Amino acid sequence: MHIAENRKGETFLLPAKEIKFFSGIDEKIISLLAKRLSYPREIAKRLNIDEQKIYYHIKKLEKLGVIHVARKEEHGASMAKIYELSSRAFFEKFSELEKTEKVPKESGFLHPFIANGKMDCCIVVGSPDPHGPEKARSRDAAYAIDLALFLGSFISDFSEPKMKTDIEIDDMKTNMILIGGPIINKITRKINDKMAVRFVGKNIYSVISKKTYKSDDCGLIGKIDSPFDKEKKILVVAGKRFSGTRAAILALIKKFDEISKKNFHVVEGVDSDYDGIIDDVRILE
Repeated sequence: MHIAENRKGETFLLPAKEIKFFSGIDEKIISLLAKRLSYPREIAKRLNIDEQKIYYHIKKLEKLGVIHVARKEEHGASMAKIYELSSRAFFEKFSELEKTEKVPKESGFLHPFIANGKMDCCIVVGSPDPHGPEKARSRDAAYAIDLALFLGSFISDFSEPKMKTDIEIDDMKTNMILIGGPIINKITRKINDKMAVRFVGKNIYSVISKKTYKSDDCGLIGKIDSPFDKEKKILVVAGKRFSGTRAAILALIKKFDEISKKNFHVVEGVDSDYDGIIDDVRILE
């Protein structure tokens, strides 16, 4: 058994041994031996505990396999056993192990936005301040939090901010994830006509199926080569309105396996519990 610790994308393993139960004296002996090898009489003196009691606990720990004799040394007229820990770490199991979901592996659909456990892109949301020809304010940024949490499950190293508003970003020669449609996100507006599923007027139109989607709860997910840098990619997650953007984000989170099979999708949000809030989604194409 190993105890794992993750530091800046690297995993360090510490061999650990399971034990059944440690008493207070057991723990004191183990703590002392973790610092230096020692023999029972010296342990008793250092811990100010009766020597016979120390011998009892030494034998118990030796029987459990927690400690063992490292060597023997001559002390006076007798040979003293010098003890050391048999493992660098120990743990107690208070219940049986439970099966858990596996950590998601990196997905080809999310490449190159996430590569080698790191995020290599900028998430661009519409500004909450009035901007653009329509002087629109974005309400989609809040939904981007859910998407960021989802993307975080694929990331082992996060060292710097990755989100900007559409009026803040100045370098577009990078991988980008665009949140929100062309009315509230000016970067989406710039690349809209490059997508096989795009916004036309107030609707979503699919060049692939030749269908037009008019519901405010419809959204699209599209992955394209960046027109700003041929080596980069752009992922658009957007809706006609904020409810459509929420639907597109929910589709990525809830139906990722299906979404990742192709680069363009149209989805529609569903209010499954009739509370007026989109909480589920269906894929239309």
